[in-house]
Amino acid sequence: MRILIIGGNGTIGQPVTEHFSKNNEVIIAGRNSGDIKIDIADIASIKKGLEQAGQLDAILCIAGEAKWANFNELTEEDYYIGIKSKLMGQVNLVRMGLKYLNPNGSITLSAGILADDPVVKTASAAMVNGGIHSFVQAVALELEHNIRINVVSLGMVENAYEKYKDYFPGHNPVSMEKSVNAYVRSVEGKGNGEIIRVY
Repeated sequence: MRILIIGGNGTIGQPVTEHFSKNNEVIIAGRNSGDIKIDIADIASIKKGLEQAGQLDAILCIAGEAKWANFNELTEEDYYIGIKSKLMGQVNLVRMGLKYLNPNGSITLSAGILADDPVVKTASAAMVNGGIHSFVQAVALELEHNIRINVVSLGMVENAYEKYKDYFPGHNPVSMEKSVNAYVRSVEGKGNGEIIRVY
């Protein structure tokens, strides 16, 4: 398979890329590094990157940001960071990526535990993650050519535990092996419209 992994050099993206690279042709895209450059918050960047990537069998997005802050400190502009990047960035990737996907291909988006189990300072991030869950379930009903779409929704991963543990008291970190397998299930399984939760 020819697989495009956006965010393939990130904390979660790196082990996912390592796994798929063993038996597939993997193209890594990132905002600042990779085989090609894609900033999902910029629709022109998405379009240019997809043109460079060419025809694909799978697209994985393990990218996107949102503002973390106390609710009473969040401005309207702060909300738009997550809406433009993690939410509409991934929506636009689906909208534009479909024409580059071969029949029977797949798209995998990324959300997270905050959609179901938010913590303090995540009003914006939780909203965006929940939106992605709903979008994937709805758009799966309309895809043609046997193309599938799923979203991987992870808890706090082991490799980010030290950085984020204070935000997630009492949460058990998710192993990188389980994290990678969630993406494998989406790409190599037959599920469509699934929220693949690994909490």
